[in-house]
Amino acid sequence: MAQPLQSINLIAPGFKGVNTEDSPIAQDQSFADVADNAVIDKRGRIAARKGIALITSSGASELGTDYIHRIHQFFDDGGNEEVFSATNNKILKGTTTLTDATPAGYTPTGNNWKIVNFNGKAYFFQNNHEPLVYDNANGLRTFGTATGTTTPSYLYGSEAISAYGRLWTVGGSDTQTIYWSDLLIGTDFTGGSSGSINVSKVWPDGADEVVALAAHNNFLLVFGKHSILAYANAFSPATMVLADTVAGVGCIDRNSVQHIGTDVLFLSASGLRSFGRAIQEKSLPISDLSANIKTELIEAIQLLTEPAQSVYSAENSFYLLSFPENNTTYCFDLKGTLENGAYRVTKWVSAPFKSFAVQRDGTLLVGTGSGIGQYTGYSDLTNSYRFRYYSPGLTFGDPSKIKILKKLRPTVVGGDSASVFVKWGYDFSTSYNTKEFGVGNQVPYYYNTSETEFNIAEFTGGVITTRPPINASGNGSVITVGLEADINGFPFSVQEINVLALIGRIV
Repeated sequence: MAQPLQSINLIAPGFKGVNTEDSPIAQDQSFADVADNAVIDKRGRIAARKGIALITSSGASELGTDYIHRIHQFFDDGGNEEVFSATNNKILKGTTTLTDATPAGYTPTGNNWKIVNFNGKAYFFQNNHEPLVYDNANGLRTFGTATGTTTPSYLYGSEAISAYGRLWTVGGSDTQTIYWSDLLIGTDFTGGSSGSINVSKVWPDGADEVVALAAHNNFLLVFGKHSILAYANAFSPATMVLADTVAGVGCIDRNSVQHIGTDVLFLSASGLRSFGRAIQEKSLPISDLSANIKTELIEAIQLLTEPAQSVYSAENSFYLLSFPENNTTYCFDLKGTLENGAYRVTKWVSAPFKSFAVQRDGTLLVGTGSGIGQYTGYSDLTNSYRFRYYSPGLTFGDPSKIKILKKLRPTVVGGDSASVFVKWGYDFSTSYNTKEFGVGNQVPYYYNTSETEFNIAEFTGGVITTRPPINASGNGSVITVGLEADINGFPFSVQEINVLALIGRIV
């Protein structure tokens, strides 16, 4: 009697994101071994990320051979708005047209600016550079020009935040002293209620240095490389006190710190962390929000020679951590955590995402080598990009037996006119069998329009679902299946993959 086919239904494949830490044959089938240029969509499916639509139409020559390192949106109570960007040792303003706003005679030697809005002005800080200040009436000026006095050397720092009615800064040659401005006066660090505090004696693990600052729940958070300090009563800095410390975990990159409303995320030497969990679990092994890609992420961190970039987008419910020098961005889905406390994560590869800024209306701006773009649509600067999903190893419950793969039936949604490549391989070989199928072209029809005739046209929203049967071949003890598609203008997601195989003898 013929042996019946065994079936594995990969429902919402990749729903839990990439897992490169656990054994591939012991993983939950909802994980993905590869999820490139993908996100987890609102229906819980692995789907192609959006692309970049270029906004800049002129002035990109200001970049030379460089890319946009920083983007910042300034706005004030008078309704004035301006977008600043840093590139090619210049400060530019505008989006559609980029113009050089660098003050005359001022020559930056880097592009890693920290830009913050405070009381109707924008303040620019970069290590070993005199800080700059912008307002709508006077444009971009140095602190010295704005105040008419010599700017103290201790303000030539790398980090600054606006919080509790003051501007706070640290860096330069002194990474232990935090300075705060007079109340509501961001250029005054010597008069009124301005002041400073040296934290060198309160690090819980001995010597450390301040890397980043943040404000959260009426605390001033001070991130060292190896530890964290939390000062209470920061709204009255002359009386603020050290309320808590965390040893053994710190922040290695100022640009990774993002406030997500209920918590603060930051990049440590061992992965992505949150302040809230660090405080709650400081006497326990601290949970890792990037636990499922821990080794890979640590290796990427160790190879860094340029600052990372990050952004939190509430509209997209993700935190992006980008390493511009190797065109790689990790997308952490913030809609919820997995059983191990980690976020679901996908990886954007060969992608032109260099820097980010979220505008007040939620628009996500993206810095590229061609100017400023917007995270929208499904092409990268009019170019296609490759979506890739590969499953963990599938054993049908018994890795000791041979599997003879007979049929694959993927269910894909969208991808109008796309060519989709179905992949399968055995026993972790990187040599895959491939079959291609095409997604049809679906033109949407709408009720009560002149182009349609009732009872003839099909009324649809324009999203096509494709479920082709793919005859497979070969055999092995562990099966890996995958899908690849070039995304070029249309959304694409994977709803399900049905895998049918015969179970053979024990190997």
